[in-house]
Amino acid sequence: QVQLVESGGGLVQAGGSLRLSCAASGIDLPFNNMGWYRQAPGKQRELVASIATVGRPNYADSVKGRFTISRDNAKNTMFLQMSSLKPEDTAVYYCNQFPARPQWGQGTQVTVSS
Repeated sequence: QVQLVESGGGLVQAGGSLRLSCAASGIDLPFNNMGWYRQAPGKQRELVASIATVGRPNYADSVKGRFTISRDNAKNTMFLQMSSLKPEDTAVYYCNQFPARPQWGQGTQVTVSS
């Protein structure tokens, strides 16, 4: 059974940084295309970053240059380093395969104050 557990969210001031983690079990991250998604209040869930088994990561235009997606294959964990955070980055962040499976974890809340 695939289980993805997000952590690392919190409250941060604009311009600050956070590092999100996605601990995986039941799935080998190095052999799967993975993504970080977010859902802001009243908005649809969107893909913000993806990392494939080969090739370079991809980022939504809104986060390009500020967010970095990475994996620790030994720990089977994926990360999202977020810098220069903006209030519009406020959302619940989720990890999932890319394209996403129907099942979603609980996510981790990121709140950026102005």
